[in-house]
Amino acid sequence: MGMDFNIKPASAPAAVSFVQPANDAARDAVTTQLPASQTITAADISARVRNESSGASAGTSHQTVFDRDAASMVYQVVDNRTSIVVRQFPDEAMLRRRAYFRAMDMLKDERLREPAADRTA
Repeated sequence: MGMDFNIKPASAPAAVSFVQPANDAARDAVTTQLPASQTITAADISARVRNESSGASAGTSHQTVFDRDAASMVYQVVDNRTSIVVRQFPDEAMLRRRAYFRAMDMLKDERLREPAADRTA
């Protein structure tokens, strides 16, 4: 076993496309004669598999914010029209959790730094 920790890529990543087959209920459905106002057509599954970088991000921008309470960087996708955060990493629950545990650690460190006489009183 070697002592070096060099990591070398095994191979180049391969592009994979995945298209779901139609479900059994849609294939085995019985044809019916309905008026046009009552008919429903199946959604095109291939429409969900798009990877458009320019169209999807045209109305959004990215920003990075430092959350002081949680002591961590927050990456946000913001809607340009409404200035509302569309996506965020880490999410709000994780930031609150980090802030809570950070405050608890600071309180514990503060108690450990107090002189022994102050702790007994």
